[in-house]
Amino acid sequence: MVLHVKDLTGRFGMRPHYSTDELDAECEQIISDFVRELHGTVKYPVTTDDLTKLIEAHTADLDLYADLSSLGEDVEGLTEFVPGAKPRVRISRLLTDDARRENRFRTTLTHEFGHVHFHNYLWDSAAQQSSFLTTDQHNRQPMTCKRETIIRANKTDWMEWQAGYACGAIIMPGTAVKRLVGEFFHAHGIFGSVTPDSLHGQNLIQSAMAAFQASDEAATIRLSQLNFLSANASTQALWQ
Repeated sequence: MVLHVKDLTGRFGMRPHYSTDELDAECEQIISDFVRELHGTVKYPVTTDDLTKLIEAHTADLDLYADLSSLGEDVEGLTEFVPGAKPRVRISRLLTDDARRENRFRTTLTHEFGHVHFHNYLWDSAAQQSSFLTTDQHNRQPMTCKRETIIRANKTDWMEWQAGYACGAIIMPGTAVKRLVGEFFHAHGIFGSVTPDSLHGQNLIQSAMAAFQASDEAATIRLSQLNFLSANASTQALWQ
């Protein structure tokens, strides 16, 4: 059962609290089960088409060519929650129409899926128990997701942070990342974390980018979340 704690943002009275281990486990099961059902096996990177199918299966509507310019030039995704129904998701057409932004498109898709999967029940609960939401009408507005918070949100904004963590955990599941890192560390005689700016760190990031079709930023953040990259000075001196 999900642990609930007081919501200090004021959106809800109580909000879900997930540990990183819980998010990792659930996201990996979601994507591996879905891909296995489609193809009979699980291979990485998960294709962009499969990521699209994943979110389509959990939403009432997915608009991949939305004009979100009226919400701000940095808004790339939006999830609309409808009590008692599946959410609606819109992705900026600026991502969909530009092949050079495919990795950004992938992280935006999976970020919005994080909202859909982990947060939709809050609106369902609100419909059944009106006191669950505060009276602030802003809380009933769609979740607009800006580029800066897609994969790098502050923990104080728990909804964005959870969706951002889910984004990385779906594209780069923990078990597969640990396998890749284990092979890399074994090949290079490494027994601890490396720094992002070291030669080993840069090569590890490049390996993750290639294995999971992820951007430099997304791969760096994911490897850091799993403690394979560290900015610790002593670690840098040991492994550079």
